[in-house]
Amino acid sequence: MLIPVPRLLRLAWLGASLLLATTACQKSVEAPTITPPTTPTPITPTVADPTADRALLDKVQQATLRYFWDFGHPASGMARERSTSGDVVTTGGTGFGVQALVVGASRGWLTRDQAVARTQKICDFLKQANRFHGAWPHWLNGSSGAVIPFSPQDNGGDLVETSYLVNGLLVARAYYDGNNAAETTLRQTITQLWEGVEWDWYASRSDGLLYWHWSPQYQWAMNIPIRGWNEALITYVLALGSPTHPITPAVYKNTWVGNGFGTPLAYEGYLLPLGPAYGGPLFFAHYSFLSLDPRRMQDQYANYWQQNVNHTLINRSYCLYTAPKANGYYTSLWGLTASDDPDGYRAHQPTADNGTVSPTAALSSFPYTPFYAMQALRNYYGTLSAQLTGDYGPRDAYNPSRNWVGQSFLAIDQGPIIDMIENYRSGLLWQLGAKVPELQAGLRQAGINVPVYATGFALAVPEAKTNRYDMLKHPDRNSYQLDVALATAGNYTLMLETTTGTVVETLWNNQPQVAGVTTVALGATAPTGDYTVRLTGPAGLAALTLAVTLR
Repeated sequence: MLIPVPRLLRLAWLGASLLLATTACQKSVEAPTITPPTTPTPITPTVADPTADRALLDKVQQATLRYFWDFGHPASGMARERSTSGDVVTTGGTGFGVQALVVGASRGWLTRDQAVARTQKICDFLKQANRFHGAWPHWLNGSSGAVIPFSPQDNGGDLVETSYLVNGLLVARAYYDGNNAAETTLRQTITQLWEGVEWDWYASRSDGLLYWHWSPQYQWAMNIPIRGWNEALITYVLALGSPTHPITPAVYKNTWVGNGFGTPLAYEGYLLPLGPAYGGPLFFAHYSFLSLDPRRMQDQYANYWQQNVNHTLINRSYCLYTAPKANGYYTSLWGLTASDDPDGYRAHQPTADNGTVSPTAALSSFPYTPFYAMQALRNYYGTLSAQLTGDYGPRDAYNPSRNWVGQSFLAIDQGPIIDMIENYRSGLLWQLGAKVPELQAGLRQAGINVPVYATGFALAVPEAKTNRYDMLKHPDRNSYQLDVALATAGNYTLMLETTTGTVVETLWNNQPQVAGVTTVALGATAPTGDYTVRLTGPAGLAALTLAVTLR
């Protein structure tokens, strides 16, 4: 059911009516009858209730989990490429699905033993499936393990798809940490598979570049170096962090970081540090960040949280304010990324927009723009439910201007929905990624470190047109969550105020706080509406404010 944003009631005032009775000359004039004004009905402030939103998050996560659990290939357990794929299974989509199994086990939708057994089944299949210097192909036959060509010359190893698969397995290795035989065996199998990937082979040509593909039949004929910025950062983090076949930082710099890599440009009122015009399709902000926490990532080129949040806001703003009106986008129907469309399949983005919205775009952006993602989710399971949802969650795509709905479900679109929603809800996969030593080593080798944020609200990016930060009451915590950065320890005061300066809530009252980023819960009982968050601190620190709207 669509849950509307609370709105203020309009008051109707009934003006006084004067009934004047007149009589003939020399007759008395009656006093006028005056109807007193109607007493206005008092406005009852509305406090947001996240119960329905919590149920919606459960519903869409459980549905997308079913894609990988119920629809996993019966012989291998691998994720089918799409809901019509038969024996065609996908390596990258399986990596997303392995993390979905972790989410399912953590929330009790699967038993831990079930999730371990399915992941072991996948690993056993991968041990005997076709590999090419350790890398798996994009597609495999889910029964035999034989390569299925993705394109005419792409019948060998696909290093980027392999990285999505391996990343999922390493997250699983971190989660299944029990000392029983099943979990011990699973961890050992995952380590064996991961350490068998020859990342350095894909950088073995004389040019010092890392390549996407290699096959015995066509060798390097695909000839695609993995250059940034796109969805492949995780490939480099794994390749740099490999304990057995690492690439060098020089390969990373020569290939991924090229001319113009870090040239910030502004679109729709937001600064974008990396990427093509308008940021490209939104999956750039999802695939590498299922287990890498962008809040804790910064290098000389970008803060990766701000990169991904601004990319998301640019994509949304384009849909709402810049795209052709005939496309039919609106506040709860937005988000451009790669998906099916009426003409086939396309990497939809503001610079390649044919009117197709992909539900995974907004829903996989929950960590970055929770309120705007929830607007979309309410719509998909409300007004548009009959058209856009099915047994495995939202269908792949919708083109309202052409009255077209893509009927398929795709592994690489359903997986990021459950995984990124979980990162919004609990941070689970980001926490597990932080426990994988090889991932953390790869980040260090790439020069990506934990940022030291200036004191203030750097992680909260206001909407450019209103200059207000729209906040969704967290469905699991029944409060609004705000990250507050402190560059130095000291005594700080943090308050939630009305727009006229009345203090609604004092979160910190000249209390000692440690340096770093702290997530503060606020506004649990505050009515929805516009407020100001005010931060004051040690002497010399000017008061810092953030205009917020509690939704």
